[in-house]
Amino acid sequence: MQTPAKRSVIKTIIAVAALLVLSFGSVVQAELEIEITRGRESATPIAIIPFDWQSTQPQSETDVAKVIGDDLARSGLFRTVREADLIERPNSFSDIRFGTWRLLDVNYLLIGRIKDQAPAYSVEFELYDIASEQRVAGYALPVRAGALRDAAHQVADLVYEALTGTPGAFSTRIAYVTASQTADGLRYRLEVADADGYRPRSIVESREPLLSPAWSPDGRQLAYVSFESGNSSVYLQEIATGSRSRIASHKGINGAPAFSPDGKQLALALSKTGNLEIYVMDLGTGGLRQLTNHWGIDTEPVWTDDGQSVIFTSDRGGKPQLYQVAINSGTPRRITREGDYNARATIAPGKGLIAMAHGVGNVYRIAVLNTETGLLQIVSDGTLDESPSFAPNGSMILYASREGMQGVLSAVSADGRVRQRLILSGGDVREPAWSPLPRR
Repeated sequence: MQTPAKRSVIKTIIAVAALLVLSFGSVVQAELEIEITRGRESATPIAIIPFDWQSTQPQSETDVAKVIGDDLARSGLFRTVREADLIERPNSFSDIRFGTWRLLDVNYLLIGRIKDQAPAYSVEFELYDIASEQRVAGYALPVRAGALRDAAHQVADLVYEALTGTPGAFSTRIAYVTASQTADGLRYRLEVADADGYRPRSIVESREPLLSPAWSPDGRQLAYVSFESGNSSVYLQEIATGSRSRIASHKGINGAPAFSPDGKQLALALSKTGNLEIYVMDLGTGGLRQLTNHWGIDTEPVWTDDGQSVIFTSDRGGKPQLYQVAINSGTPRRITREGDYNARATIAPGKGLIAMAHGVGNVYRIAVLNTETGLLQIVSDGTLDESPSFAPNGSMILYASREGMQGVLSAVSADGRVRQRLILSGGDVREPAWSPLPRR
């Protein structure tokens, strides 16, 4: 028999699912347009000089300096000087007149060049501190043909790390779900794009809903939920090859996959015994181990950094809240208490921060819990914000939001001071997931 609390949660899930399906309009595969809606007044000014093209090959259409500048600007920590305002364009240390840049109140200057080198190019750059007139960082990156945009993201990552001490996340990717209206009904797509929304491609298409994409720790696989067989099933898919396998298709609900930090296990929510519980699957053997056993609805697991416990959503206390349970043993303990609704946790690696969808009344926003201080901070400003996903460096949170009748992705810094929106021209986009950092 269903309790009132369980009926309430089921109604919420059905309402959100219905909104997700009904809100999808006509969508074409397109790049996400990113708009900064709020930045930091104290953003550090940096000048990025157009990279000197010294290759014998025809000049690429990729503007390396612009990609770097756009990346750094989106972080909210940096204010880039407009190209039209670059009154000097040095491309070597001897060309730099530091006094000029001090007069322009520029803190840092980035110069670089692109040369011929196997496998195709070498992208070289130096970052200078204007006040000290010292080089802060400098690298030469070998680049294959057609990969100058990737190189630009790598340069932005290195500059960000040199100036903040935190690895940049510009070379990462995002996964998300879109749907397009066709003559035969809605067609769903699971897309993967660069973190700046460029170069999207469909990983899988279906006439039935696709949900809950989750990245493997090495960024090579996605786990997701598909209804293409008539019931929810969990699939595991290689991004590069498209090879996939159905790994959970039990009777009832199969959902909410999440990779363990070592990539050897998958936490998921299954109702194969009649009630929705949290399980852990050994990806080597396929063996299942049940973690929770309660009349409440337990779902949306996410692993802690050490891989020793799982945080999940449950209504066992009467309303959806976050709980934590050890993998090997232990009783789940409640970790959220503020608000009527806390769900869909995402963890900032090594930061002690948990972001979640936080509801009070009929307003749902993204909130961040500091696990050391216990402080809960609301960081988004919508009324139906959901599905948060932390950037792998913990700097930003990607989440699904709405503007009128359109579903958009938004991003907000962990402290709520920087906000962006990512719009897919002509339609909706939902279910975001941010990839891990590339392995060096």
